Amino acid sequence: MQNFKAGTYINQGTYKAFVPNSINKDWLISDMQIIHLLSQADRELGRLDMFSEYVDIELYIRMHIIKEATQSSKIEGTQTNMEEAFMPKEDIKAEKRDDWEEVQNYIEAMNEAVRQLHRLPFSNRLIKLTHKILLKGVRGKHKLPGEFRTSQNWIGGASIADAVFIPPPHTAIANLMSDIEKFANSLDNKLPDLLKIAIIHYQFETIHPFLDGNGRVGRLMITLYLVNKGILKQPFLYLSDFFEKHRTLYYDNLMRVRTHNNLAQWLKFFLTGIIQTTKKGVETFNGILQLQKEIAIKLKTLKSREGNARRLIDFAYKQPVFNAKAIENELQISGASVYKLLRDLERLEIITEFTGAKRGKIFIFKTYMDLFRSDD
Repeated sequence: MQNFKAGTYINQGTYKAFVPNSINKDWLISDMQIIHLLSQADRELGRLDMFSEYVDIELYIRMHIIKEATQSSKIEGTQTNMEEAFMPKEDIKAEKRDDWEEVQNYIEAMNEAVRQLHRLPFSNRLIKLTHKILLKGVRGKHKLPGEFRTSQNWIGGASIADAVFIPPPHTAIANLMSDIEKFANSLDNKLPDLLKIAIIHYQFETIHPFLDGNGRVGRLMITLYLVNKGILKQPFLYLSDFFEKHRTLYYDNLMRVRTHNNLAQWLKFFLTGIIQTTKKGVETFNGILQLQKEIAIKLKTLKSREGNARRLIDFAYKQPVFNAKAIENELQISGASVYKLLRDLERLEIITEFTGAKRGKIFIFKTYMDLFRSDD
C-alpha cells in the first residue's frame, strides 16, 4: 500500500487525462488502522445479517432500496423524497416528475440487477444492463444507455478546459473495465472483499466509463458485489446515505487517491461508512420490532375494528403512502368504514395525513417511515 501509485496523466493535446493503473494485482495491507476497521466492519455486518432473520426482510429491503434510490439520486442533484417515491406519477407535481422517474429507474435497476445475479456474475455485462435501466426514458437517455462512452468526458467545470478531473480517454475503457472484472472475480486474489469493493468503487468512479449515471451505477455496484460474494444474504446495505451526509469528504477522498496516491485514507473512509451504516441498520431492525409491539397494543383498543386495522397496517408496511381508495380496494370494505379506520389510526398517531387537502387525502405510515429517514 505504501508503494501504491494511482495512475498517470496522459497528454491529449489541449488537456491531460488521468489513466489509472491496473488494480488486478497482489495487494499488501500493512496499515493497522485499516485492519482494525476491517475487523469491526466484518463484525457489524455479521450482526446485521443476524438481525435480518427477525423481521420481514422483503419489506425491509424494499424500504431500503427506495431510500437508497432517493439518497443516491440526491447526490446527483435529484430532489425526490421517500414519500414521493411511493406515490403514483399522476400525484407528483409536473416540475418534479423527471426527478421522480430517475428515482423509479434506480429502484428498477437495483431490483433487476439483484435478480440477474442468480444467473450472471458481477461483470461488465451486469453493469451495462443496470446502466441501461437507469437511463431509460430520463435525462441522459441519449447518452448511450448500457454502453461505455465513445468520447471524452470530464468532472466539474463548465468545460474540459476548467474541469476538476478528466477521466481516461474512451480508448482505454475496455481494458480498464476488463481489469475491474478480473479483479472482482479472481479466486487467486486473497484481498478481503470489503477492501476489494472499496478499490473497485474508486477505480470505477475514476474510469467514469459512461457519459452519464456513473455515480449512481458506482454506488449501486457496492451492494451488488456484497450480495454476489455472499457477504450479504440479501441486498439490505446501502452506502449512499453515508456518502450524501459526507459528500465533500466522499469526493475529496476519491480525489486524493488520484492526486496524492492516498488509497489508505479512502479505504478508511469506506470502512467507516460500512460500520456506521450497519449500526444504523441494526437500530432500524430494533425499531421495527419495537414498533410492531407498540402498534399491536394500540390496535387492541379498537375492539371490533382491530381485525381490519391489522390488515390495513399489513398493507401499509408494503405501501406506506396511500389514499383511502387503495385501502378500500385492499380490504374490500365500504368507503365509510375505511375513513373510520383512518381516523382511528390518525388518533392513535400511527398514520398521518400530509396533504392538508379536503379531497384526495394522502396518508403516510409515519411511525414506520421515520425509522428509515436520514439523520440530517
